[in-house]
Amino acid sequence: MERLKSAVPAELRRAVGEGTAADLPSTTSRLLAFLEALPLFRQVIGELTDPELALCRKDKGRAAELKGKGNACFSKREFEQALGFYSQALRYFPISPDGTDASLIATLYVNRASTMHKLGLLEECLRDCDRAISVSPNYAKAWYRRGMVNASFRNYSSSIHDLEVALSMEVTSSGKSNIEQELKLILQKHQNVNEVGTASSNCINADMPHTGRCQEKAIGQMSCNQNTHLESNNNVVDIAKLSVTSTKSKTPDSKQIAEHRHECGGACWAAVLPADIVLAGRIMAQYIEKQLLVGKRSTISGPNLDLVHHYDQDSSASKFESHIYATVLFLCLQSYYKSGVSWAEDSLSQLVLLICQIKVNSIAIVHMKSMDGVKALTKGFSGFSGDVMCSVEQVRVAQAIYMSGSFFNHSCRPNIHAYFHSRTLILRSTEYIKAGSPIELSYGPQVGEMDLPERQKSLRENYYFSCGCSSCSVLSLSDLVMNSFCCPQSNCLGAVSELIHHRHKENFVHVSIGESHVCTLSLPDVSKFDEDIVKVGKLFFKSDTMFNIDPGFCMSCRSQLDLSSAVAMSDRATSKINRLKELPSLDNVPEVLIAEALQSLERIEKLRHPYSKTLAQSHDTIAEAFAKVGDQEQARKHCEASIKILEKLYHPRHIIIAHELIKLVSIELSMGDGASAAAAFARADAIFSLYYGPDVERILPYVDVLRRTVSERSIDSC
Repeated sequence: MERLKSAVPAELRRAVGEGTAADLPSTTSRLLAFLEALPLFRQVIGELTDPELALCRKDKGRAAELKGKGNACFSKREFEQALGFYSQALRYFPISPDGTDASLIATLYVNRASTMHKLGLLEECLRDCDRAISVSPNYAKAWYRRGMVNASFRNYSSSIHDLEVALSMEVTSSGKSNIEQELKLILQKHQNVNEVGTASSNCINADMPHTGRCQEKAIGQMSCNQNTHLESNNNVVDIAKLSVTSTKSKTPDSKQIAEHRHECGGACWAAVLPADIVLAGRIMAQYIEKQLLVGKRSTISGPNLDLVHHYDQDSSASKFESHIYATVLFLCLQSYYKSGVSWAEDSLSQLVLLICQIKVNSIAIVHMKSMDGVKALTKGFSGFSGDVMCSVEQVRVAQAIYMSGSFFNHSCRPNIHAYFHSRTLILRSTEYIKAGSPIELSYGPQVGEMDLPERQKSLRENYYFSCGCSSCSVLSLSDLVMNSFCCPQSNCLGAVSELIHHRHKENFVHVSIGESHVCTLSLPDVSKFDEDIVKVGKLFFKSDTMFNIDPGFCMSCRSQLDLSSAVAMSDRATSKINRLKELPSLDNVPEVLIAEALQSLERIEKLRHPYSKTLAQSHDTIAEAFAKVGDQEQARKHCEASIKILEKLYHPRHIIIAHELIKLVSIELSMGDGASAAAAFARADAIFSLYYGPDVERILPYVDVLRRTVSERSIDSC
């Protein structure tokens, strides 16, 4: 792609970079005309759209081989591995135009659905069942599996219908007997539900009359089996679940809008282009499919998402890149739809704007993943191996547009938490929100995660605004200490910053880096804040006079620190501690390496502020090292030190604190201290419940393992 960009004449690049949204019809048509005449561009499009040149060519033999591996894993109950093999097999399997291989494709879908059913991925299982029925309507196993997953949803009427269809299609006596047994059990459950008057789980909550209005049909169809009631705390404003694209249809014979059918012919462009460009292609394809589905064969322009795009504020380089990718995507879509679609003159312009809308409005779908795995954790706890320290990471698995979700304002200290159930975005309030107060989520930057200049820079570069949330308009302890150094006077808690703070007599503080202004902050009401903020920045609250606190000077007593020397020494010490992370194994770590890390920690403690994030991260790294070599007492000491600092930077009930507490729980379990582990787990569990409500164990499966283990160990220690 870089060769393609460099081939565009400077004059045309300049016209694109200096243009506005109003100029798009001109700049896009000029660039398209130039590129279509360029041999290199034709070569690139050919490589992206020709299945014979694809990175993943369709190969029935390879698909059969992967299916066999999936079957082997499934029989050994290795469901996660089986899921991977079945997914790969579906990617390799060729789709014949005449449908001769429909039964084989349906088998793969059902096998994958069965695997996902075992893993508890019910929404995904249901989608694969629908896909199997769509390509092979007479496949009894597809109807049977869908009936069983509908039973898991407690949607018994649909389950009974599916199993009755499966029974009518099944030809083997053993298969019929199995279906009859399951049908008998589900009929009994359905009868019990009807007797007590309990609604099925996919009904709207009768106690929440506005639930239906809070559902969102995102760009695509909404699954009719998803739970549609509101998430709420006992004392918190109700927040709706917002749905994203789903390919599920209500009946197996209805036409579906497949979100990535245009990517399934063997061409590799969807695997090569960036995620936001692929998402733009899917949104455009869904728009086209919807138009064709309702019989509208007029010229295709583009979907009107009614979202901001900030094209005029974009940099010249970003505008040019959007033009290039939009042109490439436009030709890839043309290659797929061929003469079946007539394109409007402004289609390419609309595609550029769509890409810009995705950049500033899309949300990354993330799942929480245990770094060690539930099996490893269980083994470690039950065997007292002493080498397990629980940790989790947030894994980005997809990107999506949520129409209602995009309208929430940002705050660096949000009052709602976003998480995902499959593709469904769930927003859950984490504090009491007064009527009329804004509901705010984080676009990424948060207090405690980034300092004030970092947050402002990130939001300006990615979302084109300067944040004015409460955390970016009022002086806070976290921002004063996060990247600060300690005062050279041992009896002073004051912070030494690399920033310039100019105190105005009107109780405002201007923050800047060199000559660059960052923002203006008001002074907080100290009666409502921790007294630490006064100890850290006493000068701000001492008088009403104007003054400067320059880089290297204490904010409490004005003692001066050699800042450049302190930065260099701190970086060297941190680098030595981080060497522990680079080791593949800590089973046989030389004692000298840990001794050096402890010496480096002492240097950091003398240089960095006691509440600095560098110090917290250093304690955490050393805690993990001690946990892995079996010195759990030292591991606990450093883990607790890290948590105390993070509670100052975030707040004691932040989700980050819960994850750190889980590390502490794992250490204390390895020590055999069941009572302490139970106390730490209770704190973590309360935070998880605040952020995830009833979905804690689905989002964080290892929590249930820990809960059982903690319960057993606390009883043993009594």
